[in-house]
Amino acid sequence: MPGNSFGNYFRITTWGESHGRALGVVVDGCPAGLEISEEEIQYEMDRRRPGQSKITTQRKEPDKVEILSGVFEGKTLGTPITMMVRNVDAISKSYEDIKDTYRPGHADFTYDEKYGLRDYRGGGRSSNRETLGRVAAAAIAKKILSMHGVKTTGYVKQIGNIVCEITDFDEIEKNPVRCADPAKVQPMIDLIESVRKGGDSIGGIVEVVSQGLPSGLGDPVFHKIDADLAAGIMSIGGIRGFEVGLGFKVAEMKGSEANDLMYKKEDGSLGFKTNNAGGLLGGITNGENLVVRIAIKPTSSISKIQETVDKHGNPKELKVKGRHDPCLCPRAVPILEAMVNLVLVDHLLISKMAKI
Repeated sequence: MPGNSFGNYFRITTWGESHGRALGVVVDGCPAGLEISEEEIQYEMDRRRPGQSKITTQRKEPDKVEILSGVFEGKTLGTPITMMVRNVDAISKSYEDIKDTYRPGHADFTYDEKYGLRDYRGGGRSSNRETLGRVAAAAIAKKILSMHGVKTTGYVKQIGNIVCEITDFDEIEKNPVRCADPAKVQPMIDLIESVRKGGDSIGGIVEVVSQGLPSGLGDPVFHKIDADLAAGIMSIGGIRGFEVGLGFKVAEMKGSEANDLMYKKEDGSLGFKTNNAGGLLGGITNGENLVVRIAIKPTSSISKIQETVDKHGNPKELKVKGRHDPCLCPRAVPILEAMVNLVLVDHLLISKMAKI
C-alpha cells in the first residue's frame, strides 16, 4: 500500500490501524540538535485524544506517545524519529457482525475493490486514528516553526448552520467545541447533542490561521503552499472542501474587489491593505496571515438504520454500533493545525536552500 508518506524534506510516514496493536509515525528530515521531549509531543496528542467530552467519541484511549528512535538525551539526532502510540481501548467485537456489510459513507467497498481484503475493525487504515502520527510529527514541526516566530491556530468556524460571528483566539481551548465565539458555544453544543440523541451526526467548518510567516515560502509550480496544503488536508478522512483566503467567495467578486492593494508601511516595509488572498500570491507566502478553511462532513457512522448491501450484493439494513464522534470538527482542530504545520515546516526548511 503506497501513499503513506508526505513531505519533501521534512517527510513523515504514518503506520498502523484503528484496532491494531499500535499506530505511529516515522519522521525523516528533522535537523539535529532540536530539543524535544515526549511531554511536548504528548501535549499535542492530548488535544486530539478521544473521550474528553460528551460531544466526542467515548472511546477511552490515553494515546501515550513513545519515542523509539532519533532522539538522544533530549535532542534530535538528525536521523529518523520513530514515535508510537499503543491502542488500549479497541472493542473489535462491535464490528464482527458487520464485517461483510458495507457501511454507507465509509471506505469499506473501495478498500475491498482495491485490495481484495481489509481490516474491518474500526475502519482499519482508513480510520482517523491514523492522524495520531501526523499530530505527533507536527509537534516537532510546531517547535521548529515557533523558533522562527510562526504560530498556527485552528478553531471551529461553523457547525451545521451555526456560524462564528467573532474570532477570539483566547476562547478556543476554554470550551469543548473549540469555538472562537463565546456566544455560539452553547448553541453548537446543543446542536451536536441533539443530533447525537437522534442517532445522527453533523458537519461543519474549521478555520486555521498561521501568523508570523515570512514572505517567500513556497515553490512553483506543483509545490505551491496552497497546493501542498490541499494535498495534505484533503488526505485526512472526512474532509470534503478546502479554500484559501476568500476562497469560493471570489467567484462572486470583481477583480477590483478581490485584489489586495499594496502600500509602504511607516517602517519602510511593504504590506497589504487587505488579506483576501489569505497570505499567498502565486502559491508563495506574502507576509500576511495564512488563512484556510476546511469543510468537514458529518460522521458516517451513525446509529440510524440505513439501507446498504453486503459484499455479496445482498440487501442489508445497518445500524452502526461502536463509539463515534457525533461531530468531527472539535477534534479535527489539532489535526488540521498539525497538517498545516507539517506543510509549513517542510517549506521553511526547503527555503534555506533556495538562494545563496
